Amino acid sequence: MEYKIIKSQNVSRHCIVCGIESPLSLKTQFFELENGWLAGVPGVQFGHQSFPGRMHGGIAAALLDETIGRAYQIQYPDDWAVTGELTTRYIKPVPLTQKIYIVGRVVKDTSRIFFGEGKIVLAETGETFAYATAKYFKLPVGYIANADFLHSDWFADPRPIAGEIELPVDLFDGA
Repeated sequence: MEYKIIKSQNVSRHCIVCGIESPLSLKTQFFELENGWLAGVPGVQFGHQSFPGRMHGGIAAALLDETIGRAYQIQYPDDWAVTGELTTRYIKPVPLTQKIYIVGRVVKDTSRIFFGEGKIVLAETGETFAYATAKYFKLPVGYIANADFLHSDWFADPRPIAGEIELPVDLFDGA
């Protein structure tokens, strides 16, 4: 099913997941979808591998962590959180040479924490490579980063966005 992209989320300069100026970054673009999910499209490089042609498990976990955590900002764009717990289940090795999506959503929200889940899926078929659940603690950005972060290193993604992303309808059914 095709999901309309509502908007692109901000990026950073040097973040390992979304930083657009770091040569080490995955340069992931994040898109808020009409169904309330967040989809990430990473620019994976061979330097992100473990076994030849396969993504390192730590990189996969970082993608899931960032995507699930950012899903909260769909509803609360000015709120921030830090990871308290991330449980990742690796189902199959993540390929480096095929287009993948990372999809995340919030499943429970309380006054101080929220919980989410995410998947790394093959863009072409929706096949799942990794699944994660996570817990995040809500904190003001000043507790997480230096005071000028929002002014110097958090800005609108200048890259173009597609109009839609195609994902399986039952992506989170039976995780």
